Amino acid sequence: MIRVAVSGNGQMGHTVVVAVEAQPDMEVAGIIEPKGGATEYRSPSGASYAVYVDAAACFAATYPDVVVDFTNAQYTPVLTAAAIPAGVRPVIGTSGIQAATVEVMRTACAQHHLGGVVVPNFALGAVVLMYLSELAAKYFDTAEIIELHHDRKVDSPSGTAIATARMMRAARGSDFVHPDSTLEHIPGGRGASEGGVGLHSVRLPGYVAAQEVIFGGQGQTLTLRHDTIGRDCYMPGVILAIREVMQRDALVEGLDALIGLK
Repeated sequence: MIRVAVSGNGQMGHTVVVAVEAQPDMEVAGIIEPKGGATEYRSPSGASYAVYVDAAACFAATYPDVVVDFTNAQYTPVLTAAAIPAGVRPVIGTSGIQAATVEVMRTACAQHHLGGVVVPNFALGAVVLMYLSELAAKYFDTAEIIELHHDRKVDSPSGTAIATARMMRAARGSDFVHPDSTLEHIPGGRGASEGGVGLHSVRLPGYVAAQEVIFGGQGQTLTLRHDTIGRDCYMPGVILAIREVMQRDALVEGLDALIGLK
């Protein structure tokens, strides 16, 4: 059995618990919630799990093989610093992870010969969208990304949008052309940009997550879009990553590397 600790006692964490419980080769070891609060969580299945504020205490008490993290980019470095030396493989789905954090994880995983996974988006459709955007990037000079999320998302642009823009820029080999407004009536009206790719964030109740990549060329546009209808769409990717990380001895970036697209 693969013992899985879940980092984050919110909606995503609860969805991970249900998904892990449904697997014949996995079991939930415990839950980590750095913000504190409840000391126990009872899942819809009726099973009860201890909730720990301190990750190291959770690992020492429950001996997990893997920890799945959906907290925030400020806490993830703290979690991985406790997990990797303890032999717990990190599967990170938290948005907005900084490049420096990823580099520290890569070094630590290599030192401990331990697998790890960092994924900007666990939805398989979103991974395919990013792959197709990377392919299209070679054939267009201009591109913009609109990402749409629920109103409780704390960061912008989303980690998926940033990762997509960086992949597109790398595939192209140079910055995209990013036309700026000659007259900007409101500062920031053109949004942000990464590698010349325009980035625009929408935050509204009613959305879960969506991303639209628009390429512009002479007399034509190409639009690629993925919509997340429910958080359960992430779970096939999470379960895949949990199984795959057990077979690895280094850090893997992106779900595409696990499903044969990289």
